[in-house]
Amino acid sequence: MSEEVKSLNFIEHIIEEDLANGMPKDQLRFRFPPEPNGYLHIGHTKAIGISFGLGEKYNAPVNLRFDDTNPTKEEQEYVDAIKRDIQWLGYKWENEFYSSDYFKQLYDWAVKMIKEGKAYIDSQSSEDMAEQKGTPTQVGTNSPFRNRSIEENLDLFTRMKNGEFPAGTHVLRAKIDMEDPNMLMRDPIMYRVMHAHHHRTGNDWCIYPMYDWTHGESDYIEQISHSLCSLEFKPHRKLYDWFKEQVYDYSSNDYPLIPKQREFARLNLSYTIMSKRKLLKLVENNVVSGWDDPRMPTISGLRRRGYTPNSIRHFIERVGVAKRDNVIDVSLLEFCVREDLNKIAPRVMAVLDPVKVVITNYPEGKEEWLDAENNPEDESAGNRKVPFSREIYIEKEDFKENAGSKFFRLTLGGEVRLKNAYIIKAESVVKDTEGNIIEIHCTYSGDTTKKVKGTLHWVSIKHAIKVEVREYDRLFMDEAPDSHPGKDFMEFINPNSLKIVNALVEPSLAEAKIGEQFQFQRLGYFNVDNDSAPDKLVFNKTVGLRDSWTKQKPKESNTQNQQKPQQQSQRKAINVIQQLGKKYTNIPEEKQLKAKAEIQELAKEVSYDELEPLFGTAVKKAGTRIAAMISLKVMLQNGLDKNEAINEFIEKALEDKNELLVAEAKAI
Repeated sequence: MSEEVKSLNFIEHIIEEDLANGMPKDQLRFRFPPEPNGYLHIGHTKAIGISFGLGEKYNAPVNLRFDDTNPTKEEQEYVDAIKRDIQWLGYKWENEFYSSDYFKQLYDWAVKMIKEGKAYIDSQSSEDMAEQKGTPTQVGTNSPFRNRSIEENLDLFTRMKNGEFPAGTHVLRAKIDMEDPNMLMRDPIMYRVMHAHHHRTGNDWCIYPMYDWTHGESDYIEQISHSLCSLEFKPHRKLYDWFKEQVYDYSSNDYPLIPKQREFARLNLSYTIMSKRKLLKLVENNVVSGWDDPRMPTISGLRRRGYTPNSIRHFIERVGVAKRDNVIDVSLLEFCVREDLNKIAPRVMAVLDPVKVVITNYPEGKEEWLDAENNPEDESAGNRKVPFSREIYIEKEDFKENAGSKFFRLTLGGEVRLKNAYIIKAESVVKDTEGNIIEIHCTYSGDTTKKVKGTLHWVSIKHAIKVEVREYDRLFMDEAPDSHPGKDFMEFINPNSLKIVNALVEPSLAEAKIGEQFQFQRLGYFNVDNDSAPDKLVFNKTVGLRDSWTKQKPKESNTQNQQKPQQQSQRKAINVIQQLGKKYTNIPEEKQLKAKAEIQELAKEVSYDELEPLFGTAVKKAGTRIAAMISLKVMLQNGLDKNEAINEFIEKALEDKNELLVAEAKAI
């Protein structure tokens, strides 16, 4: 078996088997059929990726079909948004169709079913019909209207179409079997009366087909070879096939191919709501600013936040195609965008919480324009000039009057390197009447070859641009906010999901355009928001440089599980990092991501002197060296300066055969 065949997912295996059994390849056709009653969200990207991905793999057409059979909930706004989102993800559809294109054909087929005694008009209330439906363990009972004459059924159906009856008086039901174990087969409704304006057909129709009747028949009309949907539709497959068999008898000459429905596991994401109804509630209750609020899991929200099409497609590839539902950790999605932006986002300097630094031995009035690398991951990105002057801003948290050995940033009497500039030494501070530090007085050294541990970002006060920064975090504090019986998902809203700050950025950002993405060095990835104006730039935080949520997860409540974290916390952080490293290369990718996040948190508790001995780990112990590289990156981001030992460790890693180690080294 070839490597390609081994890597096929179960849907591709089905297709390959069909082709091997004689299906012509030119008969392959797929579709993505969203209902235009809301915005697409991250959950839809799996269905989009599967259908359009198969289209790309087999060079087969993919239709975009809007399932527009419920005019009370559907709007043109949603149609436009769905098309925009799919195009943004980089996919192209062959044809744009609407279920409403087939209303006349569906009606004609329904009339034929009535004439053959396979459908009837039921005039009961919805409550009575529900009661007669039975339960999964109890068979249903027949409607008193089940044996209406064909003539009466045709007459009533025609009058329903002509608008003679109010909503709720009559429905058309398929006559199948009220004792079928599958409750969906117990005389399902095919049409209901609905006097509502349709966004495409206007007031032409006042009866509308139900999903199960429309869905399969639309696939059949379009000659879809493989109708792919999520697992919740698996019970519908029997009805899908039954309806298909009826219409095939009517139109086999026009539509010779019978579609095949197959189901895959839907995408569930931790800390995320996927229900359109619940997302709409967030919008209507003003919890968020709209469907494209950067905290929303909608594709438009992710786009506005700064996620890239490539990162989302890569995420879907990593999630894969499965037959059983599971929950994917949202940190995998965040990892994918972090990985993508690391390659493409220009590095710039921004200070979100500034404190003033005066360099006392730097001449007043002097300014220099220094070279700064735009992106170490992309040689073609080139350099830019950043201004330096006597007075600069640094982050408040980058200075402590007194600090321990693990603090690599600026302290009184200590030295740090200013990124792309000089080395400075803190000599004294100025405080206000409440004891808050308002100025740090430093001296600088022109000898930039000097070895110091910390590197800080900064901006020149004279040249800095004032901007608004919206620091976004996860919208929910609970991993599964809609899974708690008796509790409203709204109870788990994160009150700190948005923090707005007035920040200062380097002047190279003055011409930044809406949508452009940057790495604010040592802070995270940010993009220019739609609300920006020429005189007021607004930046959204896309994602931090590392996962900040790992340490916040609740501990297990039972006593047995409490003992293990206790024992682990008594061990030194560096020892735990080594232990995680030993098994790192032998665990699946999703567990690697969790281990990596844990290593990143532990690295904050480790000193450089503890880490350096791991640089000499034997070549065959790749996992330990990977853990050391991950920890080193955290230290460098927190201000540790590179030295000969660090450079040598990175250079050796770049030449290693282990791809994971090489990737971590490249990230530094």
